[in-house]
Formats: sequence, structure tokens, C-alpha cells
Amino acid sequence: MSSGSTCSVHGCRNNSQKLKEFAETFCLGHEKLRHQCPCPARYFMHTMPRKEEREAAWLAALNLKRRPKRVYVCSFHFVDKRPTVLHPDPELFLGNDLPPPPKRRIVVRGVREKKSRPADSCMNVHQDGENGRKVNGCSVDFAMTISDAAGILSSEDPPAPQRCSAHTQWEDPSQLDHDYTKSVGVKDVHDQTTQCDEIGYFMLQNDSDALLYTGVSLETFNILVSTLEGHASNPFTLSVRDQVFLTLMKLRTNRGMADLSKQFHISQSMAREIIPYWIDKLDEVLRPLIPWLPKETIEENLPEEFIEDFPDLTCILDCNEILLQKPRNLDSLNTMKYQVAYAPCGLIMFISAAYGGQCSDTFITKNSGILNYLMPGDEVMAVRGFPIEDVLLKHDVDLAKPFYTKKCGQPTETWLMCTRQMASVRVHAERAIRRLKVYRILSQVVPRTVAAKIDKVLRICAALVNLREGRIRDSL
Repeated sequence: MSSGSTCSVHGCRNNSQKLKEFAETFCLGHEKLRHQCPCPARYFMHTMPRKEEREAAWLAALNLKRRPKRVYVCSFHFVDKRPTVLHPDPELFLGNDLPPPPKRRIVVRGVREKKSRPADSCMNVHQDGENGRKVNGCSVDFAMTISDAAGILSSEDPPAPQRCSAHTQWEDPSQLDHDYTKSVGVKDVHDQTTQCDEIGYFMLQNDSDALLYTGVSLETFNILVSTLEGHASNPFTLSVRDQVFLTLMKLRTNRGMADLSKQFHISQSMAREIIPYWIDKLDEVLRPLIPWLPKETIEENLPEEFIEDFPDLTCILDCNEILLQKPRNLDSLNTMKYQVAYAPCGLIMFISAAYGGQCSDTFITKNSGILNYLMPGDEVMAVRGFPIEDVLLKHDVDLAKPFYTKKCGQPTETWLMCTRQMASVRVHAERAIRRLKVYRILSQVVPRTVAAKIDKVLRICAALVNLREGRIRDSL
């Protein structure tokens, strides 16, 4: 039975002292102490109401033999995480189905217990002095009586010590406060309705948290997790929600494996196995979310800024570079390039595989497959001025690119008009390009653990960008 600021539920060890210690830890997402950042606490302590009806209902639910002076119940035991009108009493994980604690075994000094020896033969005692006896040649303390020895010989063997696997050394003791909810002798099964031990449950409380750690809204993340649960066939002890959350956090923040493994209370080797596994699954599920829109759909969703100057615009082409960590020399880096095609509304319609950093834009355009989607009469915009005009002219595709003045020449009226037209839409094109770089795995150095799957990472990040709403007007 608990009292004071500790949860009164049988088997629960949550208390206010743990909340104070958790508030003094450092939040890696907001880079400040947790009592200064907007992250919510892991749980809250609720006091028993003073009304007689509610007080009797609480005591009946808690099944307390002796009522403590003050009754506290943490938010894990409420359906709505707090007392509400529909669920005012604690109902979850009350610990009523726990087995009683085993009785303490009486240990008598000087007696060695043997299973195969009958009790009668052990009672063959010869008096060889005033202060001692000998049982089969071993001295026995005089304080032991025959009834004590008989009670010991008839008692059951002590339970075998519990053994833990190697990965449990990374578990946080604060996450084991609710182990009493697990049934004895039954294989642990993750229940979707009980997310008390999930890291994602504490870190993803609203859309701002979800966008900060995953790049998508909380509702989109939950739908994605429910879709991926059917593809989970790995032996990892981490829940599917936390595994997906770990993978998306790696793509969104590009944090190190040591940092992520400490955040999720797992070993670094397990984190290195989880992330590549879910990169394959995410690429398989999210690949259809990068469609090439028909010409009619592009014209219907053409923003107002493009209607006047670029009514026939089909897509915006851009080439970006990414840095890869070399497997042996950690100081030097490799560069790779990829091509992206954005619709005028901001949707990513095409993303190529990664090419070597020495490949030219013309070579990537010819070999990436983008020409298979462009039709005669389409207009393509290259914001950065790619030298691909000759390649597009062979397919009867117009190219809109920035104009540059000669070294000794004066700006002409045609140059000024084209410059104004490009400037009016350049902001929106750059915003669409910047949305992909929100995923720091593409804007920072790609580690060696992910470099082998960089093509799949590009497709996953592009699909996640398409899942966000308000593409052209969203300010990052």
C-alpha cells in the first residue's frame, strides 16, 4: 500500500520524486531543460476527490485494505489520462490480477538441504557433547529444533532466478514501472490501446511535435503506423510505433546512433538494424505517393502566380548535392547528386536515383528517366539555369531559365521582362525545393549506415513531403 505522493495502485511505483528528476533532464528536441521546454510530463498525479461517492468508488477500485492518509493515482490508470465526467475513477492497470508475493523462506544456519535424502535419515542424531550434535558427520547448531528442521525439509525449493537478455541493460528503470500489467507466464504481446511504455507516446503530443521529429502531422503519422503494422515481421522488442518513429526521426533530424539509442533505451546495434529494415518497408509503401500528374490536373491546380507568365508550365527541375561519409576516411566526404521535378503547386512528381558528384546536369537529365514523362509542348522551368536546353529541344520541350547579362553588355528590355517574370515565381519554386531539405539527412552529411540505401531515402523523403498539406503556402 502506498501513501504520500506515490501512486496508491498496487504495484505502481510512480511518484512525484520521479517527476522532479525527469523535469531536470535535458530535452534534445528543444535543447533546454524539460521544465523549461513545452514537452509534457510523462504522467501526472491526481488526488482522490472528497465527495463520498467518488471516494468510495476510488477505494473500491484500488482495493485498499488500509486507507492511507492521502490517496494519489497517476494518469496511467485513467482512460482519459485524468478524471473526466465519463471516466471519473481509475480503471486501467489496477494490479488486482497480480499474484500474492511469495512467503519468505526461513533459513536455518548450519543445515544443508538435500532433496534426495529422506527426512527420517536426516534425523539420526548422536549426542557427542553438551553444546553440539552431529548429523552425518556435520556439526549442527543446537538452536535448531526437530520441528524447524522438518519444516525446512518439507518446504518448496526457491524460485529460479530471473535471467535477462543482453539488450535489457539499455532499458530505463523508469520505463519499467508498469511491468505489473503483464501476465505471468504469458508471452509479452504489445497492446495498441496501452502505450504507456512507448517513447513516441510521450514525445508526440501534438502536430508541432510530430512535425519537429517526423516532418508530418500527428494524424498522418498515426495512419502511417497503422498501415505499416501489417509489414512488421522483425524480432525487435521495440513496438512498431517506436520503430517507425525512430526511423523517421533519423531522416528528419539526422541524429547520431548513440543519441537515438539512448533516447529509445535500446542498444546501438539494435538501432542500426531497425532503421535499414524500416527504410525498405517505407520505400515499398510510400513509393506510390510520388505520381506524375496529368497535364489537366497540373493546369487545374496552377497557382495564381504562374497563370499570367507561365500558363503552360509542367514542372520545375532542380538538381541538388548531398554529402556522403566515406567508409574508411572519416575526414573526407563523397558528393552525390539527384534530380527532382516539382509541380507548380509544390508536389514532388519525380525524384531520380543518386548519381556521382562528377556527373553533369545534362548527363543526369538524359539518364534519370525524366524525359519519359515530358511530352511535346510542355514547358519546364530550371530555376538555377541548367544547361539542358539542347536535350529538351530534341523532345520539343520548352525551357524557362534565368537570363544572365554579358560581361560588357547592357540589359535589354527582353532581359528585364524575363527577369521580372522569373522573380515573381522564383520564391515559390525555392520554397518547394526547400521543403525537401527539411529532412536533414539530405542537407547534412549522410552517415555510412544509411548511405547504402540513399536511393530509397530520397524516395521516402519525397513521399513524406507530399503528405504535408498546404504545400505552396506553407512557411517552414
